[in-house]
Amino acid sequence: MHLVFGGEVADPRGTDFVDSADLDIVGIYPNYKTALDAWRGASQKRVDEAHIKYVIVHLHRLMDPEAEGEGAS
Repeated sequence: MHLVFGGEVADPRGTDFVDSADLDIVGIYPNYKTALDAWRGASQKRVDEAHIKYVIVHLHRLMDPEAEGEGAS
């Protein structure tokens, strides 16, 4: 499972989001490929806004950190 979200960051090189209440939650996806497609779409819509960043969070790694190396992307 993968979560895609984004919002304004303090520094475009980092992931310190300015306002967690104003995040754009794109969605939760069953695999990395669909999450990547959603991330690309959301990122492209805001490409001209340097302080807006979208990320993919690997939820399955948070739920079972020891499964990280088992290819569960």
